Amino acid sequence: MRPLVVGGEALLIELDSADEVAALHAELLRRRDAGELGPVRELVPAARTVLLDGVRDPAGLGARIARWEVPPLAPTQGPQVTVPVRFDGPDLAEVARWWGVAPGEVPGIVGATDFRVAFCGFAPGFGYLTGLPERFHVPRRASPRTAVPAGSLALAGEYAGVYPRSSPGGWQLIGSTDAVLWDALREPAALFAPGVRVRFTQEEAGRD
Repeated sequence: MRPLVVGGEALLIELDSADEVAALHAELLRRRDAGELGPVRELVPAARTVLLDGVRDPAGLGARIARWEVPPLAPTQGPQVTVPVRFDGPDLAEVARWWGVAPGEVPGIVGATDFRVAFCGFAPGFGYLTGLPERFHVPRRASPRTAVPAGSLALAGEYAGVYPRSSPGGWQLIGSTDAVLWDALREPAALFAPGVRVRFTQEEAGRD
Protein backbone atom coordinates (compact mmCIF):
# COMPACT_ATOMS: atom_id res chain seq x y z
CA MET A 1 0.00 0.00 0.00
CA ARG A 2 1.59 3.26 -1.16
CA PRO A 3 -0.12 6.57 -0.26
CA LEU A 4 0.74 9.52 -2.51
CA VAL A 5 -0.34 13.13 -1.99
CA VAL A 6 -1.49 14.31 -5.44
CA GLY A 7 -3.04 17.68 -4.57
CA GLY A 8 -3.93 20.05 -1.79
CA GLU A 9 -6.94 17.90 -0.87
CA ALA A 10 -6.26 14.66 -2.77
CA LEU A 11 -4.65 11.38 -1.76
CA LEU A 12 -3.93 8.45 -4.10
CA ILE A 13 -3.40 4.98 -2.63
CA GLU A 14 -1.51 2.59 -4.92
CA LEU A 15 -2.09 -1.15 -4.46
CA ASP A 16 -0.87 -4.36 -6.05
CA SER A 17 -4.09 -6.07 -7.09
CA ALA A 18 -7.79 -5.62 -7.79
CA ASP A 19 -8.57 -7.62 -4.64
CA GLU A 20 -6.57 -5.17 -2.52
CA VAL A 21 -8.36 -2.23 -4.15
CA ALA A 22 -11.76 -3.78 -3.40
CA ALA A 23 -10.82 -4.51 0.21
CA LEU A 24 -9.43 -1.02 0.83
CA HIS A 25 -12.40 0.67 -0.84
CA ALA A 26 -14.79 -1.30 1.38
CA GLU A 27 -12.76 -0.43 4.49
CA LEU A 28 -12.71 3.26 3.56
CA LEU A 29 -16.48 3.26 3.09
CA ARG A 30 -16.96 1.52 6.44
CA ARG A 31 -14.72 3.96 8.29
CA ARG A 32 -16.27 6.97 6.58
CA ASP A 33 -19.78 5.81 7.51
CA ALA A 34 -18.59 5.29 11.09
CA GLY A 35 -17.20 8.82 11.20
CA GLU A 36 -13.61 7.60 11.56
CA LEU A 37 -12.21 8.95 8.31
CA GLY A 38 -12.72 12.69 8.64
CA PRO A 39 -13.93 14.87 5.78
CA VAL A 40 -13.62 13.09 2.42
CA ARG A 41 -15.66 14.26 -0.55
CA GLU A 42 -15.12 11.30 -2.89
CA LEU A 43 -13.71 7.77 -2.89
CA VAL A 44 -12.86 6.62 -6.42
CA PRO A 45 -11.45 3.10 -6.98
CA ALA A 46 -9.61 2.23 -10.21
CA ALA A 47 -7.69 -0.80 -11.47
CA ARG A 48 -4.85 -0.55 -8.93
CA THR A 49 -5.57 2.67 -7.01
CA VAL A 50 -8.09 4.40 -4.77
CA LEU A 51 -8.38 8.20 -4.96
CA LEU A 52 -9.60 10.17 -1.96
CA ASP A 53 -10.66 13.72 -2.79
CA GLY A 54 -11.70 16.52 -0.48
CA VAL A 55 -9.27 15.44 2.25
CA ARG A 56 -8.31 18.05 4.85
CA ASP A 57 -4.85 16.61 5.58
CA PRO A 58 -3.80 14.21 2.77
CA ALA A 59 -0.32 13.50 4.16
CA GLY A 60 -1.62 12.78 7.65
CA LEU A 61 -4.43 10.56 6.41
CA GLY A 62 -2.04 8.72 4.09
CA ALA A 63 0.26 7.95 7.02
CA ARG A 64 -2.69 6.61 9.03
CA ILE A 65 -3.99 4.45 6.18
CA ALA A 66 -0.52 2.97 5.61
CA ARG A 67 -0.68 1.52 9.14
CA TRP A 68 -4.11 -0.09 8.70
CA GLU A 69 -4.63 -3.82 8.71
CA VAL A 70 -7.23 -4.10 5.94
CA PRO A 71 -9.24 -7.33 6.08
CA PRO A 72 -9.83 -9.15 2.78
CA LEU A 73 -13.24 -8.67 1.27
CA ALA A 74 -15.62 -11.53 2.09
CA PRO A 75 -17.14 -13.17 -1.02
CA THR A 76 -20.66 -12.37 0.18
CA GLN A 77 -19.90 -8.80 1.26
CA GLY A 78 -21.77 -6.05 -0.58
CA PRO A 79 -25.09 -5.78 -2.41
CA GLN A 80 -25.85 -8.10 -5.32
CA VAL A 81 -27.71 -7.64 -8.60
CA THR A 82 -28.80 -10.38 -11.00
CA VAL A 83 -28.70 -9.69 -14.73
CA PRO A 84 -30.48 -12.01 -17.22
CA VAL A 85 -28.42 -12.53 -20.38
CA ARG A 86 -29.03 -14.09 -23.79
CA PHE A 87 -25.79 -15.78 -24.78
CA ASP A 88 -26.05 -14.78 -28.42
CA GLY A 89 -22.92 -12.65 -28.91
CA PRO A 90 -20.99 -12.76 -32.19
CA ASP A 91 -17.76 -13.71 -30.40
CA LEU A 92 -19.26 -16.53 -28.31
CA ALA A 93 -17.79 -19.33 -30.43
CA GLU A 94 -14.35 -17.70 -30.46
CA VAL A 95 -14.38 -17.26 -26.69
CA ALA A 96 -15.42 -20.90 -26.27
CA ARG A 97 -12.49 -21.93 -28.48
CA TRP A 98 -10.06 -19.96 -26.29
CA TRP A 99 -11.55 -21.59 -23.21
CA GLY A 100 -11.38 -25.05 -24.76
CA VAL A 101 -15.10 -25.72 -24.29
CA ALA A 102 -18.21 -25.99 -26.45
CA PRO A 103 -20.17 -22.73 -26.96
CA GLY A 104 -23.05 -24.21 -25.00
CA GLU A 105 -20.82 -24.46 -21.92
CA VAL A 106 -20.02 -20.73 -21.80
CA PRO A 107 -23.32 -19.71 -20.10
CA GLY A 108 -22.69 -22.17 -17.28
CA ILE A 109 -19.16 -20.88 -16.69
CA VAL A 110 -20.28 -17.25 -16.68
CA GLY A 111 -23.35 -18.02 -14.57
CA ALA A 112 -21.27 -19.83 -11.95
CA THR A 113 -18.85 -16.91 -11.60
CA ASP A 114 -19.16 -14.45 -8.72
CA PHE A 115 -18.43 -11.12 -10.36
CA ARG A 116 -17.79 -7.89 -8.52
CA VAL A 117 -17.70 -4.32 -9.86
CA ALA A 118 -14.09 -3.24 -9.34
CA PHE A 119 -14.50 0.27 -10.68
CA CYS A 120 -16.51 2.28 -13.22
CA GLY A 121 -15.48 4.31 -16.22
CA PHE A 122 -15.43 4.53 -20.02
CA ALA A 123 -19.12 5.54 -20.16
CA PRO A 124 -21.79 6.34 -17.54
CA GLY A 125 -22.97 3.04 -16.09
CA PHE A 126 -20.08 0.91 -17.38
CA GLY A 127 -18.59 -1.26 -14.65
CA TYR A 128 -15.37 -3.25 -14.89
CA LEU A 129 -16.23 -6.63 -13.35
CA THR A 130 -13.62 -8.94 -11.87
CA GLY A 131 -14.05 -12.56 -10.84
CA LEU A 132 -13.23 -14.67 -13.89
CA PRO A 133 -10.46 -17.15 -13.12
CA GLU A 134 -7.24 -16.46 -15.02
CA ARG A 135 -7.75 -19.44 -17.35
CA PHE A 136 -10.85 -17.68 -18.72
CA HIS A 137 -9.17 -14.36 -19.51
CA VAL A 138 -9.34 -13.47 -23.22
CA PRO A 139 -7.61 -10.79 -25.32
CA ARG A 140 -9.32 -7.78 -26.79
CA ARG A 141 -10.27 -7.94 -30.46
CA ALA A 142 -7.48 -7.08 -32.89
CA SER A 143 -9.90 -4.76 -34.70
CA PRO A 144 -12.38 -2.89 -32.48
CA ARG A 145 -15.96 -2.55 -33.65
CA THR A 146 -17.15 0.93 -34.57
CA ALA A 147 -20.48 0.31 -32.81
CA VAL A 148 -21.23 -2.21 -30.06
CA PRO A 149 -24.97 -2.56 -29.30
CA ALA A 150 -26.22 -1.34 -25.92
CA GLY A 151 -26.64 -4.20 -23.46
CA SER A 152 -23.79 -6.29 -24.88
CA LEU A 153 -22.04 -8.54 -22.35
CA ALA A 154 -18.35 -8.53 -23.16
CA LEU A 155 -14.99 -9.84 -21.97
CA ALA A 156 -11.46 -8.46 -22.23
CA GLY A 157 -8.43 -9.51 -20.22
CA GLU A 158 -9.44 -10.06 -16.60
CA TYR A 159 -12.65 -8.03 -16.93
CA ALA A 160 -16.26 -8.53 -17.93
CA GLY A 161 -18.59 -5.64 -18.65
CA VAL A 162 -21.94 -4.63 -20.12
CA TYR A 163 -22.11 -1.74 -22.57
CA PRO A 164 -24.73 0.72 -21.23
CA ARG A 165 -25.16 2.37 -24.62
CA SER A 166 -24.04 1.86 -28.20
CA SER A 167 -20.40 2.86 -28.60
CA PRO A 168 -17.15 1.72 -30.23
CA GLY A 169 -15.46 -1.13 -28.44
CA GLY A 170 -12.87 -3.85 -28.74
CA TRP A 171 -14.09 -6.38 -26.18
CA GLN A 172 -15.30 -9.90 -27.04
CA LEU A 173 -19.11 -9.96 -27.20
CA ILE A 174 -20.69 -13.10 -25.76
CA GLY A 175 -24.25 -12.05 -24.95
CA SER A 176 -26.86 -9.34 -24.55
CA THR A 177 -29.25 -8.09 -21.89
CA ASP A 178 -32.24 -5.77 -21.68
CA ALA A 179 -31.16 -4.55 -18.24
CA VAL A 180 -30.85 -0.76 -18.04
CA LEU A 181 -27.33 0.00 -16.86
CA TRP A 182 -27.76 3.78 -16.63
CA ASP A 183 -30.91 5.81 -16.05
CA ALA A 184 -30.46 9.42 -15.00
CA LEU A 185 -34.01 9.44 -13.59
CA ARG A 186 -33.35 6.42 -11.37
CA GLU A 187 -31.83 6.50 -7.89
CA PRO A 188 -29.12 5.37 -8.06
CA ALA A 189 -28.69 6.09 -11.78
CA ALA A 190 -26.11 3.30 -12.25
CA LEU A 191 -27.05 -0.37 -11.85
CA PHE A 192 -23.38 -1.20 -11.28
CA ALA A 193 -21.30 0.60 -8.64
CA PRO A 194 -17.93 -0.31 -7.10
CA GLY A 195 -18.31 -3.18 -4.65
CA VAL A 196 -21.60 -4.48 -6.09
CA ARG A 197 -21.68 -8.24 -6.69
CA VAL A 198 -23.10 -9.36 -10.04
CA ARG A 199 -24.55 -12.69 -11.16
CA PHE A 200 -25.50 -13.38 -14.78
CA THR A 201 -28.35 -15.80 -15.46
CA GLN A 202 -29.15 -17.35 -18.81
CA GLU A 203 -32.16 -16.10 -20.74
CA GLU A 204 -33.30 -17.89 -23.86
CA ALA A 205 -32.36 -16.14 -27.09
CA GLY A 206 -35.34 -14.83 -29.01
CA ARG A 207 -37.50 -14.50 -25.90
CA ASP A 208 -40.12 -11.72 -26.19
